[in-house]
Amino acid sequence: MKITSSLFAALALSAVASTASAEVIRLGFATEPYPPFATPDATGQVTGWEVDIANAVCAEARLECEIVTTSWDSIIPALQAEKLDVIAASLSINEERQKVIDFSDKYYQTGAALVAAKGSGMAPTPQGVTGKTIGVQSGSVHQAYALKHFPNANIREYQTQDEANQDVFSGRLDGTLADVMVLDGFLTSDEGTLCCENVGLVTNDESVLGLGIGFGLRKGNAALLQQLNTAIAAIRANGTYDAITAKYFDFNIYGE
Repeated sequence: MKITSSLFAALALSAVASTASAEVIRLGFATEPYPPFATPDATGQVTGWEVDIANAVCAEARLECEIVTTSWDSIIPALQAEKLDVIAASLSINEERQKVIDFSDKYYQTGAALVAAKGSGMAPTPQGVTGKTIGVQSGSVHQAYALKHFPNANIREYQTQDEANQDVFSGRLDGTLADVMVLDGFLTSDEGTLCCENVGLVTNDESVLGLGIGFGLRKGNAALLQQLNTAIAAIRANGTYDAITAKYFDFNIYGE
């Protein structure tokens, strides 16, 4: 077929229009800081290990992605309301959440630990926290775990984990339950080193703490789910995952 100048122009315009209308995948991160995974700065830019991994997954899947932030306790409703396309905010894969959203394969998995004042004698067991006040982040799996497994403790909710950490430091809390990696960041800070210690990992309850951390999607988005799973496997295989992780951690964060 002979391509005339007018036909060529039409094809070019069509290609431009197609590129311009390419779908942008909105990655949802929490506005609350969660170092070293994701921390917004004063301008709203989010940085951290999880941001780098999400960007690498998008690049591998050839997806055009942009970061959108929303409060942690509204992040699943925002996904369901189509304000986000993917949650990339350390969301644990557990039974309760799987009832309302779909998850990608996991991209990391760590345990949950209890931090308390040095010499407190506390332990991450129902008996070890009896009568104690334990801080948890509102809407987190750690809150759900504490409510289920620490029936004789006083559970206090916080909007951010940093607020709970500060109250342990100041003595307004006896302890806090959270992801061991997030707590490690606190314990290596000047305040954490001075006041507190990790008194142990809790016994795993997969029905609450889940099967690792995955990307959250609206139900029925099978094509995007497959793209994300393929990309996660690819960056694990080609060394990208390990190269990013080595900038933040000196151990295996993926789990078994």
